Amino acid sequence: MKNPWEEIPLEDYENHMKWDSVLQLQSLNEMMKGQFQDYPFSSIMILGIAGGNGLEHIRKDQVETVYGVDVNAAYLKAAAARHPELEGILECIRADLTEEPCHLPEAELLVADLLIEYVGLACFQRAVERTGPEVASCVIQVNSERCWVSDSPYSHVFDGLGKVHHHLDGEGLEKAMRAIGYRVAKSLEHGLPNGKKLLRMDFQWA
Repeated sequence: MKNPWEEIPLEDYENHMKWDSVLQLQSLNEMMKGQFQDYPFSSIMILGIAGGNGLEHIRKDQVETVYGVDVNAAYLKAAAARHPELEGILECIRADLTEEPCHLPEAELLVADLLIEYVGLACFQRAVERTGPEVASCVIQVNSERCWVSDSPYSHVFDGLGKVHHHLDGEGLEKAMRAIGYRVAKSLEHGLPNGKKLLRMDFQWA
């Protein structure tokens, strides 16, 4: 069975994410800038890279390898095409983290923004253990209402995601990461126009 993320056009996804009442594309871009700058490692893995939002904040003179992982091959193609400045260091990997086996290379920094909700904590733990990062920096959505998909003219494209969506909060994520040897190093909140929040939690290998 196809992963529902493979059925969502990138244009619709990004138009929804940047809609004025959603503002998540812009917010994530700024948060990713902080993720990359706070941890100047030479190898980075981005799980759920989508169309490459935030890649412009990576300094090619400081980073040797960037692994961009996504289940949607069209997203990966777009990410590479949009960032020719990263040619030679950006390696795109199509992988469904919910499937076994899923082979991932090692990286010093792992970034996973709005991904864990769609693969579940157990699959994310497995991805972290295989990647073996010194730091895993994650962003999850904190909902203030019953509906976890924000309203926009493009909301309908996410109708199939209910099959793979997992309820998640900071406490559960911290517990799961502690179980595989990581401790919280940083926690930041970013408010959104519709009352929701983005929670960034950074975990360091203990």
